[in-house]
Amino acid sequence: MLCERNRNMYDYLVVGAGLYGAIFAREAADKGKKVLVIDKRPNVGGNIYTEKIEGINVHKYGAHIFHTNNREVWDYVNRYAEFNRFTNSPVANYKGEIYSLPFNMYTFNKMWDVATPEEAEAIIAKQREEIDHEPTNLEEQAISLVGRDIYEKLIKGYTEKQWGRDCKDLPAFIIKRLPVRLTYDNNYFNAKYQGIPIGGYTRMIENILKGIEVETEVDFLENREHYSSIAENIVYTGAIDAYFDYKLGTLEYRSVRFENETYDKPSFQGNAAVNYTDRETPWTRIIEHKWFEFGKDEEGNDLPKTIISREFSSEWKPGDEPYYPVNDEKNSSLYGEYKKLADAEEKVIFGGRLGEYKYYDMDTTIESVLAKCREVL
Repeated sequence: MLCERNRNMYDYLVVGAGLYGAIFAREAADKGKKVLVIDKRPNVGGNIYTEKIEGINVHKYGAHIFHTNNREVWDYVNRYAEFNRFTNSPVANYKGEIYSLPFNMYTFNKMWDVATPEEAEAIIAKQREEIDHEPTNLEEQAISLVGRDIYEKLIKGYTEKQWGRDCKDLPAFIIKRLPVRLTYDNNYFNAKYQGIPIGGYTRMIENILKGIEVETEVDFLENREHYSSIAENIVYTGAIDAYFDYKLGTLEYRSVRFENETYDKPSFQGNAAVNYTDRETPWTRIIEHKWFEFGKDEEGNDLPKTIISREFSSEWKPGDEPYYPVNDEKNSSLYGEYKKLADAEEKVIFGGRLGEYKYYDMDTTIESVLAKCREVL
């Protein structure tokens, strides 16, 4: 694949300037390796890219809230960004009824007019009895965990919009567990460290890539021969099936479409995230970006305008941005075949959400890439 090395070659070509690619490039450069990072988008940051509009850091590819229990990961990102203490406390809108997420005593009080953990626990336990066998689909799994009422109002419609399928047709493993908190705690993530980088994720990625050569708006797959010839090793964070020209078939994804609006008023919904859990509302949630940084700019001034993004889930098709791998039995089996091809590519590392066909949170992405760096650098 690669010609004999000369002075102009790179030790590593990193395909993709998202979190995985940027961190690998940083670690390689710090080890004295010569690195080139390329990305087909016009900007760095991958899906955590933020764009400043009206003084607001807009999460262009969906909301990203950093959270982790891993102190090494937390210390790592804090080298490149200062984080605020944003706490994710989404709410659910079911046909105009507002509920707290995750499921906690505020949720149960609104749902059943109960005030004590014992009352809530008794209702949930009674409703769980409806499923007296091993759950065979997502609907049965959800009811067995949290009961019928919560399932019908807060899980069913949202999940069916998210996956484009009836809950009875979705595998049970998608909802392995649902947290039920018998406390008045609206903190969605059970994570010790949580926040948003002040100034946005793009600034953090730019800091990680400081001093490293980056080319944007170039497509590796369209220029494979050239880019393969100038690097001794390749780190590929694009879709693994695309790398192999889909020769074994196409892996499935769910995609997301965004409709953005700017309003000349200080608040639209009063919260960063509102999930619309009924089936009839076409969007899954609305993000109001300014609340990730408490409605203020970096000088602490109130922002007079607000920007929202309505999110619509859809089946992925070529040309769409792939977001969530469909890790069912069929796709997992197909990925396994692609993984065999990938393992045979001696000088190519496949990493990240698309390269490994795996749903990663940001912290697990960082854990994965740091482990790979320790292995190969």
